[in-house]
Amino acid sequence: MLRSLLIEDEQHVREELQNLIAKNFTNKLSIVEEATSVKEGIKAILKHNPDLVFLDVDLGDGSSFEILDMLPEINFDIIFVTGYDSHAIKAIKLGALDYLLKPIDEDELVVAINKAIQQHNKENIKEKLVNVASNYYKNGLHNKIVVKTLEAQHILNFEDIIFCKSEGNYTTFHLTNEQVLVSKPMKKLQPLLDENIFLKCHQSFLVNTSYVTKYLNEGFLVTKNGDQIPVATRRKEDVLNLLFKS
Repeated sequence: MLRSLLIEDEQHVREELQNLIAKNFTNKLSIVEEATSVKEGIKAILKHNPDLVFLDVDLGDGSSFEILDMLPEINFDIIFVTGYDSHAIKAIKLGALDYLLKPIDEDELVVAINKAIQQHNKENIKEKLVNVASNYYKNGLHNKIVVKTLEAQHILNFEDIIFCKSEGNYTTFHLTNEQVLVSKPMKKLQPLLDENIFLKCHQSFLVNTSYVTKYLNEGFLVTKNGDQIPVATRRKEDVLNLLFKS
């Protein structure tokens, strides 16, 4: 049975989580303690060494990322709980971490907990994923994205991504030294990339502008690595103005 903590400052949300967990995971998940602040949360985690923590992003005396920053290690799974905070959600998505929106949806809760149960005791790089999210949430540092494949979780530096190519519900990240295929459409990944770095030059392509060296009149951008990236006719003028005119 997984041992979990609830760190949430709204009583009705804690009660809702308690009831839904009791209803769906009686023999799989136990709540060993509840906390309502950053200070209480740190004490509870250090005391219980939990397997899973439900973590409210915005607590009364600070943010949950402050808790995570103060811990000697992060050796537990996390399900963030948040109201609709676009900044927090983007941070969490950048780290490819799980989250639930308030009010809690029972089906989404079940999916998130089942996922935590399945990945329990597997290789844990959660601390690195949290760092990506925390750096964006607290410091506005927007230079990495975490993407998941069937084999692994990849932390990609923006500076290493030459271009992205979309094919239906899949996106391939073309990096300086490898390619990473992700089972997500580009429309879900593009908002997580820095728009000051990545340019959508075609319906199926995002290119890192720092790698572009020239434009071919046949309708292609050429990268330092020799890749030819198509430019959609309707985007040509905007693309050329952005890349080649000061």
